[in-house]
Amino acid sequence: MTRRLHLNAFLMNTGHHEASWRLPESDPYAHVSLAHYVNLARTAERGTFDSLFLADGPQLWSNLAQRPAGALEPLTLLTALATATEHIGLIATASTSYNSPYNLARKFASLDILSGGRAGWNIVTTAGAEAARNFGLDAEPAHAERYARAAEFVEVALKLWDSWEDDAILADKAAGVWGDDARIHPPRHKGTYFSVEGALNVPRTPQGYPLLVQAGSSTDGKVFAARYAEAVFTAQQTIEDARSFYADIKSRTRLAGRDPEHLKVLPGIVPVIGSTEAEARAAEQVLEDHIVHTHGVRRLEDLLRLEPGTLDLDGPLPDDLPPESAIEGAKSRYTLIVEMARRESLTVRQLIGRLGGGRGHLTFTGTPEQVADQIETWFTRGAADGFNIMPPVLPSGLETFVDHVVPILRERGLLRTAYGPRQTLRERYGLPRPRNQYVTDAPEPAPVPVPAGATAALTRI
Repeated sequence: MTRRLHLNAFLMNTGHHEASWRLPESDPYAHVSLAHYVNLARTAERGTFDSLFLADGPQLWSNLAQRPAGALEPLTLLTALATATEHIGLIATASTSYNSPYNLARKFASLDILSGGRAGWNIVTTAGAEAARNFGLDAEPAHAERYARAAEFVEVALKLWDSWEDDAILADKAAGVWGDDARIHPPRHKGTYFSVEGALNVPRTPQGYPLLVQAGSSTDGKVFAARYAEAVFTAQQTIEDARSFYADIKSRTRLAGRDPEHLKVLPGIVPVIGSTEAEARAAEQVLEDHIVHTHGVRRLEDLLRLEPGTLDLDGPLPDDLPPESAIEGAKSRYTLIVEMARRESLTVRQLIGRLGGGRGHLTFTGTPEQVADQIETWFTRGAADGFNIMPPVLPSGLETFVDHVVPILRERGLLRTAYGPRQTLRERYGLPRPRNQYVTDAPEPAPVPVPAGATAALTRI
């Protein structure tokens, strides 16, 4: 079978570049516009993307002066987008630190059913004291503790999603029997962090359970991904680093007793595209010229755990930064940014410019052919199974990628030309439907079929 490139559209209000909202074509209110997100979802579906993704966190991101802040709750938004699309997967971030397994498992199961099997969960442990204080804590839990809680959280969620066998619903009108209680399996879980007694109040879903995604690249994050993740969103600046990460996470997956092909690695890329290289560079410069550097300094000092006023805009990073071991949140991103600044001898001003587009993800500027070349090189040289496409400006950046880069990838045989028969998100990523952990003495029953047009039958937006 020909290996196919996986594409995920990472959608962020007016675009990933922090200054995108200042461009004349941008809508500063796009972050709360359903029509905006419907347009983006349909554009990504036109480009035959596997999925789209909404990030989230239980705190107010950034300061209001820098860029559009606040975001619609992603599972609510994705449920609306499920009615506006037919094929594309719908992935939402949800925290294991500030949710409960029962409620969250129910929400994702509901999205998976309503979308016809297109739900995905980006599992995050949520770093930062700001979020902790929103939930009655004085400080964020330690890094290792957050991952221990996350592991138990996922185990409970899996038990809940499996608490209904696929054929628990009998719908026997003649006998007056709707379902079989013997095919319901309450978790009765009592662990370190959670105690969950009863079965989920939602039937087993078309996918069995949502596609499981993870985005941390620290050691704890990679151990967690090897055990649970089916897709990994990651950030690397060089193909050498990407190949090293790819080999490492695949090896860890194999050692965890899983098929490495059942974990897809998708680095982030911020493509700044022009019809010529000069045009692309000019577009990049326009974005950089709109950066307000005082905002960037404030965020960088916060990320590096420095006192306000420490950084010199036209000087290098201080030599005495704390080691990664002293950082409790976003360890891998901290290391990536510091190493990039050291490796390229960047001033703080230059570093802020580099981070303005993708916060540490690879920013690539060039023609559609050059962007396609970059994607193909990483894909064919063992650095990626696909990419997290992060347009710097929305909607124009996604439209340009779909209209000009996607046709090249299709011509090269890397990307599908059409979706074909209806599939679940799990099937689209080449993953098997998981066996129900409570059904061990018989072959896995076929999933309950999703009626044709089930999603389309919902009210269209």
